[in-house]
Amino acid sequence: MSDEEELADGEAAPKKKKGGLVIGLVLALVGGGGAFAFTSGMLGGGDSADAPAARSNISDDLAFVSVEPMTVSVGQPSDRRHLRFRAELEVGADGKGDVEKLLPRVVDVLNTYLQSLTIAEIEDPSALLTLRSQMRRRVDLVVGGDRVHDLLVMEFVLN
Repeated sequence: MSDEEELADGEAAPKKKKGGLVIGLVLALVGGGGAFAFTSGMLGGGDSADAPAARSNISDDLAFVSVEPMTVSVGQPSDRRHLRFRAELEVGADGKGDVEKLLPRVVDVLNTYLQSLTIAEIEDPSALLTLRSQMRRRVDLVVGGDRVHDLLVMEFVLN
């Protein structure tokens, strides 16, 4: 009898085996996980053995210049609050001296900018990202765009 005849007689058609599909899916997942583990270094592949050495070399050509801590009054006279701010400037090791010479100008421009802020601008959840980019832009204008690699905010507290 053919399959069509069995269906006509009311008998159930034989079920096709789905085992091949399930086994293929499992093998694909295991293979993908194994490839990820190998390339990420969990199983000895990738560059993870050299990664600590590579990370330590990054700091050899960098230097950090401390911006003196400052306390700035912000807000309207009726609602005066104080902002404590401290930062580090990430610079190339060869440009550290130049940036240190210009540090009084950097402090001045940051102090002026921070005093112009409103409390609402500071309390905004995304404020630190925006303020950091604005401060970095001002620092770049003072010291030159290629000298400072980053501005790291070490303390930013509104009292």
